[in-house]
Amino acid sequence: MNIVERAKAPTPKFFRILRSIGMALLAISGSIIAAPVALPVAVVSVAGYAALAGGVISVISQITVDDKTNRERAITNRLKKDNQNLPRDGIK
Repeated sequence: MNIVERAKAPTPKFFRILRSIGMALLAISGSIIAAPVALPVAVVSVAGYAALAGGVISVISQITVDDKTNRERAITNRLKKDNQNLPRDGIK
């Protein structure tokens, strides 16, 4: 499974929540870094590290795959492909 397939696959509930937390952390720290007022260097430095952590949390959470749902989807797709050329009137 490549990265694109992993990103498109369903994500478990825990990691969806963790992804949202990471995105919020990234947004808050980004607004602190881009603030038009002069902030102490320590605050801006901590915001930079928080932005990095939020980005990493979000990316890792997005590429985590729910294997059970992914297997069910693969079985459904395989059955659809197998039944594609069968006659529809019930006569074989």
